[in-house]
Amino acid sequence: MNLISEEPGRVPTAEEEDRFWLLIEEAWARLGPEPAALRRELLARDLDEEDEEPYAVEEWLDPFLDSLRVASDGLSRRGLEDLDRVLERKLYEIDREDIHEVTDGSDDGFLYCRGFIVALGHEYYTAVKRDPRFAVLDAECEDICYFFARLHHERFGDWPETGSGISRESTSNVAGWTS
Repeated sequence: MNLISEEPGRVPTAEEEDRFWLLIEEAWARLGPEPAALRRELLARDLDEEDEEPYAVEEWLDPFLDSLRVASDGLSRRGLEDLDRVLERKLYEIDREDIHEVTDGSDDGFLYCRGFIVALGHEYYTAVKRDPRFAVLDAECEDICYFFARLHHERFGDWPETGSGISRESTSNVAGWTS
C-alpha cells in the first residue's frame, strides 16, 4: 500500500537512494560487528512480545553519526543536496499514523523516532514500512533528521534546496493519517 500522495517536486532517483543507503551501511560497517549484531537482533525479535527494555543499539547512534560524517567527507554541494532529498523522502514516507501508534511521541518526538528508523538502515526501514510492529517505542535519533542539510550548511554556508515540495515534519504526509 502506497501512502504517499502525488505531491509536486523532485523525487530522488534510484541511484540517489542507493547511494544514500550505501553511505548509511558504510558508516555502520566502520563500527565493527557489535552494532551489526544489535541491528540484526532488532529485526529478529518476536513482534508479538512486548519489549520494555531499552535497545542497546541506541548507544551506538552517536558513533554512527560520527562515522557518517566521515563517510560524507568530500561530498559536493550537489551530493549533499541529493542525500538530503533522499532523507527527506524517507522520513516523509514513514510519516504514518500506524507507525506513530507504535513509536508514540509528540510531533518532534515522532520525527526523531522516524530518524531512528532511517538511521538503522535500509533493511530495518523497509521492515518498519512494511510492518509497523518492527518500530520501537521512544527510540530516537534526532541528529539524523537534518544531518545532510546541516553538513551542507556547515560546508557551503547555505541550506540545500531539495526541490521535493514535501516536508519531513510529522503529520505532513496527509495520506498517512486518517484523522
